[in-house]
Amino acid sequence: MTSHNITIDRRRLLQTAFGAGAAAAMGPRVVFADARSETLVVVQELGPNSLDMQGVGSNQTVNGLSWNCYDRLLSYTAKTLPDGTPSYDRATLAPELAESWKVADDGMSCTFKIRKDAVFHDGTPVTAQDVKWSFDRAVKIGGFPTFQMSAGSLEKPEQFVAVDDHTFRIDYVRKDKMLLFNVAVVVPFIINSTLAKKNATEADPWAMAWLKNNEAGGGAYKIESWKPGSETIFARYDGWKSGPLPTIKRVIARDIPSAGTRRAMLEKGDADFSTGFAPRDFDQLIKDGKVKVSGVPIPNCLWYLALNTSKSPFDNVKLRQAIAYAVPYEQIQSSAFFGRAVPMYGGPAKVEKAAWPQPFPYVTDLDKAKALMAEAGFAQGFETTLSLDVGTATVGEPTVLLIQENLAKIGIKASIEKIPGANWRTTLNKKELPLVLNRFSGWLDYPEYYFFWNFHGNNSIFNISAYKNKEMDALIDKARFTADPAEYDKAVKDFIALCIAEVPVVPLNQPIHDVAMQKNVGGYQFWFHREPDYRQFGKA
Repeated sequence: MTSHNITIDRRRLLQTAFGAGAAAAMGPRVVFADARSETLVVVQELGPNSLDMQGVGSNQTVNGLSWNCYDRLLSYTAKTLPDGTPSYDRATLAPELAESWKVADDGMSCTFKIRKDAVFHDGTPVTAQDVKWSFDRAVKIGGFPTFQMSAGSLEKPEQFVAVDDHTFRIDYVRKDKMLLFNVAVVVPFIINSTLAKKNATEADPWAMAWLKNNEAGGGAYKIESWKPGSETIFARYDGWKSGPLPTIKRVIARDIPSAGTRRAMLEKGDADFSTGFAPRDFDQLIKDGKVKVSGVPIPNCLWYLALNTSKSPFDNVKLRQAIAYAVPYEQIQSSAFFGRAVPMYGGPAKVEKAAWPQPFPYVTDLDKAKALMAEAGFAQGFETTLSLDVGTATVGEPTVLLIQENLAKIGIKASIEKIPGANWRTTLNKKELPLVLNRFSGWLDYPEYYFFWNFHGNNSIFNISAYKNKEMDALIDKARFTADPAEYDKAVKDFIALCIAEVPVVPLNQPIHDVAMQKNVGGYQFWFHREPDYRQFGKA
């Protein structure tokens, strides 16, 4: 168990983080060299705002903290992408805390054998009771974690059975091909339940207040120090048994909002790894060649313009189609993204493959947009607002300005509304914004998974277009649960075609997740959650 109040020795931090000059001033250079070769210095725009990714309002970086500090029953195997980049393999599961698992002959349960030598960071043995408590928490805590669990038909505590100390079983409520893959995403991490329950209260049975500020895991790293808004230090846990012991002993992750400062630190060799730069910066870093850049199109991810289908005027499908023909796709691709994204426009008129994402057939055609505006009854135009998350302004602001300019050409006067990142998700969930620039990434790389989150009428969390269509719901459900490949293929093609016709969103592109690192840093592996897995890293 660790706390955010724990600090480390200042001298040691300086030796490992600031380079040879600091080391020479404080001790023999060889001491620094040894420590530096086992230390990874990360500079990031925003660090974790919590130590509990299941907590309300936890940010993106908390996903990486959870991934490195907690185990899950299962993980994914690795594969190599066509460009040589190591990546997870969405189709193949791997053991982590569970050394083996077996689905019952009737396909209605799965039994996991827990590693007998696994221990939490405080030395407490990991048991199936900890796994059950953790799964119970995930389905009962509410909000995104609970909805994520339900996306794999993990819905209620009665499904989770601690058979004995090292045997855990999930009883299925229905056959769901995504269930086991969902066990391997970030949410169902295994918590030291004995420790958590000691810090729970009647009003807070899941120890949310305590776990926000304290880590209670058994993963490959533990939190040595956490200073919100400043720095997070991860120390390797030498008692970890769920995989090969990492070669990196310490990770120092500094929060540095200025992209220019982060880039300068990277180019000077004061940092080992960073991400979150503008596409323009990554384009320049590649050209300069001082550091290496790895870029992977994010699976099941889109930048898109969402239209509020539940409110006038965007409840009019012809108007939504007009918007789709007014968007300046190529300008956005070149001026906002510098080509560091996969275009999602100008595709075939007919859906030819059961894959997502794929380009919509729309292209920039202002004459066609004006004609559709007239057909929709808006020949004289109207006024509206176009909203974006300030936290995505690097690419978001030039994108909305280009969209605003083209909408004006067809008579739509759109004022831009900038919403602080801290309020973004809460504001979206109200479903009141008429036009929204947003990005969504589905952890499980399946078309029906993306559509379940974004276009199913029963989903109130990420369906920011407030889109409801019973035909769409039926097609998504069929694709999720059918065992017939032909039926699946048709359902996916049909729901993509319906989305193209109804236009609840206008896809812009599939973003590329770029990271930059020193040339002596190896082992980086792309993951669906887009956070670095420090277990894989090493230094030459």
